[in-house]
Amino acid sequence: MLRILIISAIALILNADNLIEPIPEKIPYNKQKAELGKSLFFDTILSKDKTVSCASCHNPSQGWADKRPVSIGVYGKKGKIQSPTVLNAVFNFRQFWNGRAKDLKEQINGPVHNSVEMALDGTLIEKRLNANPYYRKMFKKIYGKDKITYPMVVDVIAEFEKALITPDSKFDLYLKGKAKLTPLEKKGYVLFKKYGCITCHNGINIGGNSFQKMGTIFPVKDCVGDRYEISRAEFDKCIYKVPTLRNIELTAPYFHDASAKTLYDAVKKMAYNNLGFKIDKEDIKAIVAFLKTLTGKTPEIMREK
Repeated sequence: MLRILIISAIALILNADNLIEPIPEKIPYNKQKAELGKSLFFDTILSKDKTVSCASCHNPSQGWADKRPVSIGVYGKKGKIQSPTVLNAVFNFRQFWNGRAKDLKEQINGPVHNSVEMALDGTLIEKRLNANPYYRKMFKKIYGKDKITYPMVVDVIAEFEKALITPDSKFDLYLKGKAKLTPLEKKGYVLFKKYGCITCHNGINIGGNSFQKMGTIFPVKDCVGDRYEISRAEFDKCIYKVPTLRNIELTAPYFHDASAKTLYDAVKKMAYNNLGFKIDKEDIKAIVAFLKTLTGKTPEIMREK
């Protein structure tokens, strides 16, 4: 009976095409707000010493993540965890590695108010922006108010981040029947399912929709910024929101602690820590080839002039 159940489970995984959904080509958002939010995302005015912007830690040239192990905030202060990409963050069920923010608006409060990252409170943000003729004009155009309030700032940045979707990756086109995978990419996809990667990395964001333990079989040493820091429950140690695999080839280094420098290293490490065995080198290469098919188009809002 057990053998039948195992065979059935494997068959389910191998035929689990419907566990991954293509990113929609467009999603509705307020363009005026998003464009204003875009300006603020790249403006250092939101940091205490005016040296750090949202884009400092979510760099478009680095997959909207950070190539540094930890980001550098105001006055050169170092963070304690690797900055994840904000691409397709609208599809995540929670925000941050430990999921402490329920949505994009709540997430914005984190880095803006954090003493290491941007270190500003809402009152000072309002003061700075209301003293800026451009922002005063643009906010009034959208909200019809003479005074900029902090909730307005959160609203427009969240609207910009909402627009940062990357549709039409090669794999999405494959799922739609509009592209073919190479033999190596196809092998990687089959192995991705066979080894059970798809158990956690599924859905529209191929991740971002559950919490899972890092080091299920062989525990990892450093679990900074995990769910335990919020709940203080022993069960939550080393538990994180599963990261998206969308555009993963652009966002090295990998994991909360930046312990994997390449995709090859990341696959190898996950196999060992979470599956408990070493994957054949050729299998790793095939999985990496598949992962590279998950890179989508540049967000439309960044292509428009």
